[in-house]
Amino acid sequence: MEIREFQEHIRKLYYDRDARRGKERTMLWFVEEVGELAEAVRKGDLNSIREEIADVFAWLVSLANLFDVDLESAVREKYPERCLRCGKFPCECDEE
Repeated sequence: MEIREFQEHIRKLYYDRDARRGKERTMLWFVEEVGELAEAVRKGDLNSIREEIADVFAWLVSLANLFDVDLESAVREKYPERCLRCGKFPCECDEE
C-alpha cells in the first residue's frame, strides 16, 4: 500500500473519531505511542518495536488527516531524492 492509499484508509477508518477527539488530544495519543516505541527500543523487543512503529505511523497519519496534510506530498517536498546538506545520494556528509 502506498502512503497516499494508507492515509486514505486511515481517514475512512478513523477520521470521524479523530475529529471528535480533536487535534490536541490526537497529538497526545501520538506522543504516547512514541513513548511506547521508546520503551520497546530500550528493551530491545523486536516484535514490540515493529508493532509500535506501525502505531506511531498510523497516529502520525491521523494527525496529517486532521490538519489536511497530504503526507506523501509533504515527504516528497521535504525529503527529495538527495541529501539536503551535501546534495548527494546516498548522503556523504560527515557524521557529527
